[in-house]
Amino acid sequence: MTDIAQDMPWLKRAWQTVQSRVAEDRLPHALILAGERGVGKRAWANAVAGLLLCEKPLNRESGQPIACGHCKQCELFAASSHPDVRVYAPEKSRMVKVDQIRALSSFAVASPQVAHHKVAIIDRADQLNINAANALLKTLEEPLPDVTLILLQESGRPLLPTVRSRCQTLTIPVPGNEDANRWLATRVQELAEDARPGADVLSKALMLSGNAPRLAFDYATGDFIGLRDAALERFKEFMKSRIPVGEAAKAFKALGLEDTLWLFETWAADLARLIAGGTPQDTDASDMLEFLAKTNPPWRAHELLDMVKESRAAGVYNASPELEASRLLIEWQKLMPVKRPAARAAVAR
Repeated sequence: MTDIAQDMPWLKRAWQTVQSRVAEDRLPHALILAGERGVGKRAWANAVAGLLLCEKPLNRESGQPIACGHCKQCELFAASSHPDVRVYAPEKSRMVKVDQIRALSSFAVASPQVAHHKVAIIDRADQLNINAANALLKTLEEPLPDVTLILLQESGRPLLPTVRSRCQTLTIPVPGNEDANRWLATRVQELAEDARPGADVLSKALMLSGNAPRLAFDYATGDFIGLRDAALERFKEFMKSRIPVGEAAKAFKALGLEDTLWLFETWAADLARLIAGGTPQDTDASDMLEFLAKTNPPWRAHELLDMVKESRAAGVYNASPELEASRLLIEWQKLMPVKRPAARAAVAR
């Protein structure tokens, strides 16, 4: 099995921290891994799980152990059929529910079935509802030697302080252009020739993902870019008062709530950057955002970011992407300069 840091160099620091702790038998019972969407948090968690389950890790003496890839545990894990690994992720409600955490707790106290260790991964631990987070505290407060919990957190999404205080936190950075491009190009070459996106699509995918390579791959090989371009065009038309808000909001419906809010969050963050004299991430929207940055104070951009957070919280109750887009669009249009009525022509004497 290859070293995850060779495939994704930006994971190296967090990965080597775990390697050294495993070699010294000092791995914490619970880890939080924080990073932007699409930087490889789940790949890192899988590498850690494989290492902890492996019967005969390689390179342990050097302090940089990796899973052997050949033992029974590695084969079961590679086949996604290992009974001592469980993954808990948001369900239809977009939240990790208390029933899932109760299942995790039962899994944690049970004996391993075929390995010497168990691993539980909570993908998007920042999406734990309050009851689930409180239930998780009981497991965190009573650590067991044969189980490791890995909590994946998206940057900017909060975790309860009581949960965070009982875990060790590691952070994955966003890779630089060179590493992101190299990883993306390698993955694209693994696709059938007729399914490989062109260079312009890959470049745009990296721009939209903020250099998060796994997210960029999803964008480049899916329909996100086309849907986003249509939504941006409707957004611009609405800002110029050429179409009603309902028509503009329909373009966001196809994106779904998460991607809709992610777009509005990106645009609001870009507006804040421009007002502060920085450069935007989404260059396709830069003309409109630069125009707004000239006439609006910084607090307006942060007000829009707060509204996105409110909409994301409403997602727990299955909020409509179209309705949330409408609400945000109306607030964005308030940033446009108010046209003053033309002065009346002087009355002829």
